Amino acid sequence: MYAVYHGPRGLRSIAERIHAQACALANAGRAAGHAPVHDHFFDTVVFAMEDAGAIMERAERKRINLRYFPDGVHVGVAFHECTLPEDFQDLCEVLGFSVVTLPDMEGFVSPLGGQLRPVDYLNHPVFNTYLSETAMMRYLKQLENKDLSLTHAMIPLGSCTMKLNAATQLLPIGWAPFAQLHPFCPPDQAKGTRTMVAELEKYLSEITGFAGMSLQPNSGAQGEYTGLLVIRAYHASRGEAHRNVCLIPSSAHGTNPASAVMCGMEVVVVGCDKHGNINLDELTEKAERYADRLGALMITYPSTHGVFEEHILEVTKVVHKNGGQIYMDGANMNAQVGLTSPGRIGADVCHLNLHKTFAIPHGGGGPGVGPIGVAAHLKPFLPGHALDSVGGEQAIDAVSAAPFGSALIHLISYAYIRLLGPDGLKRSTEVAILNANYLRRRLEDHYEVLYKGNRGEVAHEMILDCRPFKASAGIEVTDIAKRLIDYGFHAPTVSWPVAGTLMIEPTESEPLEELDRFCEAMISIREEIQAIEDGRWTRDDNPLVMAPHTAGELTATDWNHPYSREVAAYPVKVIRERKFWPAVARVDNAHGDRNLVCTCPSIELYMEPMGA
Repeated sequence: MYAVYHGPRGLRSIAERIHAQACALANAGRAAGHAPVHDHFFDTVVFAMEDAGAIMERAERKRINLRYFPDGVHVGVAFHECTLPEDFQDLCEVLGFSVVTLPDMEGFVSPLGGQLRPVDYLNHPVFNTYLSETAMMRYLKQLENKDLSLTHAMIPLGSCTMKLNAATQLLPIGWAPFAQLHPFCPPDQAKGTRTMVAELEKYLSEITGFAGMSLQPNSGAQGEYTGLLVIRAYHASRGEAHRNVCLIPSSAHGTNPASAVMCGMEVVVVGCDKHGNINLDELTEKAERYADRLGALMITYPSTHGVFEEHILEVTKVVHKNGGQIYMDGANMNAQVGLTSPGRIGADVCHLNLHKTFAIPHGGGGPGVGPIGVAAHLKPFLPGHALDSVGGEQAIDAVSAAPFGSALIHLISYAYIRLLGPDGLKRSTEVAILNANYLRRRLEDHYEVLYKGNRGEVAHEMILDCRPFKASAGIEVTDIAKRLIDYGFHAPTVSWPVAGTLMIEPTESEPLEELDRFCEAMISIREEIQAIEDGRWTRDDNPLVMAPHTAGELTATDWNHPYSREVAAYPVKVIRERKFWPAVARVDNAHGDRNLVCTCPSIELYMEPMGA
């Protein structure tokens, strides 16, 4: 969006202004007898200065941070688009250069010479249309109106925990004292942020039952990778680097095998029983078979089948007995907080998804935070960082560029925990489980709930089996998912972890009225499937296989379907009061995956005439 707003010429203007400032400072340095150490540069200039200590003192008085190299001689200055003329003058004074006037942005002489390219990029209309604040505001609103979000309805994506991201928790990330901190600023300039980070680590350690916590990983998958690296470092420190077998149940989270392979481990899969629990006999047999090389077991609790493992304590004991460590995937931590903990269950390391359980937004691809908590014997191996004193005494290498990962958004989870407190966190978990079981009870007479615990209950999410409808009515699970859009709902997780199913997670954020509205939609869709099964609608032309229905289609002159426009657009009465209109009609997912289409201008527009 930065490029959309500024456009190619705006970006060029910003770049020229930054480069001109760097060139002007380089010239001022040459005039003072301190030529930059590099002949070619863009935004960063490095000088060799005999009095670096004095420069640091003057810079601190001016509230300017520079880069001081370890040799005590070299000083680096980096410019950006927010550097003002008065900032430039202060820099000259700090470095002991004569104050010079910034050159005309159009007329400065660049050391890059012919390496500067003309403005012939970002030719797509989107980068050349919304160049005023008004136009950009309307463009963003236009895009927003195409998205079905939590402002419209619940988002029941299983294993995603799409809970409320409260405004109170989000406000602090816009406060300048937090938002404008550089990740490598001197620690004494970030005392508030570092205090918040330390307290958040303490809270998360208490919640998980662990001795130590690292906030460095930037995603759940990166947390998995980091946790396994810590386990491997632990084994290596004991002279057992050969322990590279990783047992992974078929009910584990989907990224687990990839993380294990990236860490150089050999994946061995353990099956599950008909209730979705780990097959304890098979686990025991494989743990004993690989006892000499067993490195870890990766387990998700509750499992991605939506049930609490009945034999979780036996599982952890079997693995520990055979020399392995327990890695717990914290993707489903929303069913644990305040009721139990990974440490209590017997896990040695667990990653958390702060962008799930602890309320950081994670739509649109991020940002995420995937911290890891570890038991006392693994704490020495928590990741370190070359530019900060984080990690354990035998720290593995940094896994992220910054020592605390995405430090700014830690504020959201910090506020979430502080606002709820111990009782509120526990209550949230109880309501999340209650909501899931309310949906289970209302829907199990209409859809088969694939996995349940011994008492017929689920954890915080559940899987509905939609596979029988393919034979009975020609309806795929994707048809149900797309039809839900007509009812004003985002689809649940489709075909994962079991193909042909829907995984539903309501979270604790949804009130009873919204749960009932979702149930009404799902029951109505089941009745529509029944109409196909009874022959009232054909398999190739019915509201499900044609969903979703756009306003354009419904207002067109021609309507050639055996069902009415009202059935298509308003299948239940409540939708009339809060209709969400999808921006596009049915998309053929498989065809799109096989036939990618670029929406950029045609390649012919870039071709030069022959002989040019």
